[in-house]
Amino acid sequence: MSAQLAEGIVEDLTPAIRVRGLTNTFGEQVVHENLDLDVRRGEIVGVVGGSGTGKSVLMRAILALRRPQAGSIEVLGVNALSEDRKARLAVERNTGVLYQNGALFSSLTVAENVEVPLKEHYPELPLDLVEDLALLKIRLAGLPDNAATKYPSQLSGGMRKRAGIARALALDPALLFLDEPTAGLDPIGAAAFDELIRTLQQALGLTVFLITHDLDTLYTICDRVAVLADRRVLVNAPLSEVEKYDHPWVQEYFHGPRGRAAQVAQEKR
Repeated sequence: MSAQLAEGIVEDLTPAIRVRGLTNTFGEQVVHENLDLDVRRGEIVGVVGGSGTGKSVLMRAILALRRPQAGSIEVLGVNALSEDRKARLAVERNTGVLYQNGALFSSLTVAENVEVPLKEHYPELPLDLVEDLALLKIRLAGLPDNAATKYPSQLSGGMRKRAGIARALALDPALLFLDEPTAGLDPIGAAAFDELIRTLQQALGLTVFLITHDLDTLYTICDRVAVLADRRVLVNAPLSEVEKYDHPWVQEYFHGPRGRAAQVAQEKR
């Protein structure tokens, strides 16, 4: 958890994320129905599910990027769906997001990308301080100093994701949202990125909401795994419990060839 939370956020033992009775629809298509989810403070929760189960939709609802048809969402003790500007600003300042492929501004350098949230939320900060903070985040993400002046097109896929992490950390958030962070990376790059996430989580006291299909990520760094299926969260528990859950998708996913390989790799670690 960040040392100082933005005004309006409550630091206590309530869940970092609390979702109750969530319903998301697109026309007649019901994606979520009466969905409940708790994410505890200081843990890494992996969110998995088949195609179309609404993993990214759930994340967008929690971030108030889309309004659900029903239900309540609390983020760090604050109503994330509130129309009150002060409440929504408090949530924004305490959440960082890494979208798929980094979602960086292509016309800005890495440093300028990282500076965007700082300039938006704290325009009174001196420019030299903003630049120093941006460089600090770039280093935290495991990038060399010379990456700061490069444009996204000049970076490898793995470096773009690290630049995205640097921007997500710009405001020292308590909550970090990651959407398929290792997608498109080779096994070595994916393992290094998993290690980065765990290191940052432990060093900064972050709570991490992580959408992934990567079984190695689930077994390596996730404290609990939430499985989306049948329009709801079937189970949200440590992997040892999730593996035993009696549902066809869960059994196929965790006990198929790739699941067994990930289990063996974890045992070797």
